[in-house]
Amino acid sequence: MSAIHIVRDYPHPPAKVWRAVTDPALIPLWTATGAGARPEGFATTVGTEFQFIAKPKPGWSGIVDCVVLEVDEPRLLRYSWTDHGGGQTTEVTYRIESRGAGTSFTYDHTGFAGAGGFFMAQILGRVRRKMLSVGLPAVLDDLDEAGRLRPGSGLRRRI
Repeated sequence: MSAIHIVRDYPHPPAKVWRAVTDPALIPLWTATGAGARPEGFATTVGTEFQFIAKPKPGWSGIVDCVVLEVDEPRLLRYSWTDHGGGQTTEVTYRIESRGAGTSFTYDHTGFAGAGGFFMAQILGRVRRKMLSVGLPAVLDDLDEAGRLRPGSGLRRRI
């Protein structure tokens, strides 16, 4: 089994980080540093079926089917992840913990099996590291204390 495990610390309160990673209008802003996925039908309610839709690439439709498996707002979000074209189902978990004056965010994507799974974990891992090191900090920095984009924000959806 292969997995992706990324931990990042942000100088923002947990509620702001939760908002950035779960608000359907904000998610495409920080995922834009990767494939730019936007969630369709997403809600932080267990059992919600939704899709991430990104720009298609050769050999990939750009669609991922997901189901929300566990929510403990504002600390935990866990959902399944299956390529729309089929294949193995994996799981993504976000853990948010208060750390001093900021937040520790842990991203885990588990369940990759076999050589194909190893290859997929390597590709997705590079993309996720960039999203969490470049994309998410930019969104967090542009949110006001109420979790809204500041007037004049240069962040825009790319899809």
